[in-house]
Amino acid sequence: MIGAVKVWWHRDYPIAHTSGVVPTEEVFSRMSQPMPPLSPAADRPPRVLSAQLASHEGTRIRIAGWLHRVRVLKSVAFAIVRDRAGLSQVVVRDESTRAQLESLCEETVIEVEGVVTHNPAAVNGAELTQPSIHVLGEASQTPFDLYRPKLQAMLPASLDHAPVALRHRRKKAAFELAAAAVNGFRDALTKRSFIEVHTPKIVGSATESGANVFALDYFSRPAYLAQSPQFYKQTLVGVFERVFEVGPVFRAEPHDTVRHLAQYTSLDVEFGFIDSRRDVELMLHHTVRSMLDAVSECMREQADALDAAPAMLPDRFPRLHFREALTLLSEAEGVDHTAANDLSPGHERWLGEWARREHDSDFLIVEGYPMSKRPFYTAVDPHEPGYSDSFDLLFRGTELVTGGRRLHRYADYVDAIEARGESVDDYASYLEAFAYGMPPHGGFAIGLERFIASLTNAANIREVTLFPRDLHRLFP
Repeated sequence: MIGAVKVWWHRDYPIAHTSGVVPTEEVFSRMSQPMPPLSPAADRPPRVLSAQLASHEGTRIRIAGWLHRVRVLKSVAFAIVRDRAGLSQVVVRDESTRAQLESLCEETVIEVEGVVTHNPAAVNGAELTQPSIHVLGEASQTPFDLYRPKLQAMLPASLDHAPVALRHRRKKAAFELAAAAVNGFRDALTKRSFIEVHTPKIVGSATESGANVFALDYFSRPAYLAQSPQFYKQTLVGVFERVFEVGPVFRAEPHDTVRHLAQYTSLDVEFGFIDSRRDVELMLHHTVRSMLDAVSECMREQADALDAAPAMLPDRFPRLHFREALTLLSEAEGVDHTAANDLSPGHERWLGEWARREHDSDFLIVEGYPMSKRPFYTAVDPHEPGYSDSFDLLFRGTELVTGGRRLHRYADYVDAIEARGESVDDYASYLEAFAYGMPPHGGFAIGLERFIASLTNAANIREVTLFPRDLHRLFP
């Protein structure tokens, strides 16, 4: 018997305890006291959200939210209250209520009872009159005005005061887009019989390489924060055939740029029984289309709060082989780039412009990267040794996705690991799946923050990241 639980019963409150201490009657007495009401009123009208206000014309209702703005005129005062559905206008004429309102800081949490009155000039076509105001949570003076159309703060200041800055409508809208994009991602894959999985974020070996990992002490043993769920999602192809995951990944990025983070959200996909990278590219197209469809409605609702522009996605991704991309860049710049084994951010931007100009597409597949720039689990292109059966997807000139076909035979993994000068024993748990039979498989990973940054034309990825982590920032 493991972890025996002693259960002490009281006539009103059954409580399970793992200790041998019996709760006293005094403790039970305190627990039996009813919760105090949030408002002094015993019989309060129902809470109504701002978007529903007009449908309650002539009735006394209750709204609750944050005091977004106060406007005081000679004979009347206005309170704008913000809730999750938008804004409500409250008209204050009573002297005592007006004095109370003037004493409150913006962002004070209040509930207001009043009569809904028709007013075409008010937000949502109605306002609250004859109000009584009850304070639920006091607020100090905010570091910036949240009622202004744009946040009047530089990025470092808004990140330092993120608990307040994130309340701004433009800030919130980006994360509503992100939530919609993830819903579209999940929808596309579940419709195609994928299973959502959740893999460990503390691992015993580095996924991509020994560099750029966060090491930690795991009960006196070395461990790392996962750079990706790559090993696990491949293993689970041997269980479910088709899997996906939405979760954080960690890179000890030494780069202090507008596109790099130490922690970001990765949308990972892996599936079996494929022939080549083209199967992966096709699945990626279905997925991106679903994500864009999901965000389009959100973008329409938030049109005045976002700089987002609908993305141009043709029926198929335009493609360039890596060699072709280098040839185009060489011709455009008059410099020979054909010996390069990777693309610079500047070259990615140029290729993004080329795709938009030549193919009316905000997306471009660059495939067949040199094997020297790919992780050891990447399969070689069977038709072009030295080049990989993999690709990157550029979105508006920024690398968004890396994907392709993986090795699937145990012997090939042994050769690839030994060619790197590493021990097969260090990957024993990972390789076990391949020792017992794995199908040809592949997958991809989408960086959520980069997707939203490109969609909203954000100058810095931190603008669309909740509490970003980078070289310098660990708080808030």
